[in-house]
Amino acid sequence: MVTLYDPDRHDQPPICSVCIANYNGESLLRICLDSVLAQDLNGTIELIVHDDASTDNSVPFIESNYPGVRLLASEINVGFCISNNRMAEAARGDFLLLLNNDAALRTGALESLHRRASVDHFGGILTLPQYDMDTGALLDMGSIFDPFLNPVPNLNPARQHIGMVMGACLWCPRRLWTELGGFPVWFESLAEDMYLCLAAQNSGFEVRVEPTSGYDHAVGRSLGGGKVLGTHLSTTYRRRALSERNKTYVMIIFFPAALLIVVLPIHLTLLVLEGLLLSLFKRDFDPWRRIYWPALRGIWQKRSVLCDARAQAQRRRTSTLSNLLKVFTVLPYKLKMLLRHGLPDIK
Repeated sequence: MVTLYDPDRHDQPPICSVCIANYNGESLLRICLDSVLAQDLNGTIELIVHDDASTDNSVPFIESNYPGVRLLASEINVGFCISNNRMAEAARGDFLLLLNNDAALRTGALESLHRRASVDHFGGILTLPQYDMDTGALLDMGSIFDPFLNPVPNLNPARQHIGMVMGACLWCPRRLWTELGGFPVWFESLAEDMYLCLAAQNSGFEVRVEPTSGYDHAVGRSLGGGKVLGTHLSTTYRRRALSERNKTYVMIIFFPAALLIVVLPIHLTLLVLEGLLLSLFKRDFDPWRRIYWPALRGIWQKRSVLCDARAQAQRRRTSTLSNLLKVFTVLPYKLKMLLRHGLPDIK
């Protein structure tokens, strides 16, 4: 079992700080925390949980069963981005591993990530293969992008250079996290991992998957939706609205001008058409009212913030357009999902 860092007993800082954002995850935490404690690593790690004002028994559960956990308990609900930013700021490890409370590391996960980062001197963002916690099926080895920044699951073991990793299992040098500024607090939730990965690539760092080991993920259990049930994609209005809005934020901030002036008008037009057609086919105005209009309105309301963020990102850009396009595919992923699963079930 791994040794937890104790500042009263250990002179050297921990190798890694495992950061787990939790909200009402009492039923999930034992599997998650036990998977971390079962890791085998030559050195200490720090285990931090940020509880986001849970209304269940999460805090007493951690205090009673996991005394070695460094618990940051928020008095008010602040969301996923601020939760992770707080843990990263408090962390003492040279590396950060952001881990969802509905995820569990497989044997050798930490050792694999640390070996790639230390022995191979890889200074970018890493992840591991993601498996469905219920079925054991491989879900992805990170993701690449379609032209409109929809994540496309990477199922090719030969592809290790990817576009983004999920925040469910995201390894990052603490130095790089600080340099990139962490998660933008105005994202609330969703696509903050996409933002961080594009920020890293924008500054010349790669995003890769370490193919050994992996993690199991109960997709959608903490936020709801976002997975295929039977033959249909199940999602929620909140998830879709945040996803459509925030990935557009990322596009505006990080796409080079030559790409943005072509893609953004098409993307916004398709969002309007998608919202109207989905509402028409479902004979229900809720998709437009609760997903697409709030997403488009949010983009307009944040226009000055987006312009400032874009100006800053483009000043820091060292990556070329050709390097960026290496992690893109041509076929729109939504079209592929529509043909395979039909219209999504939205709750």
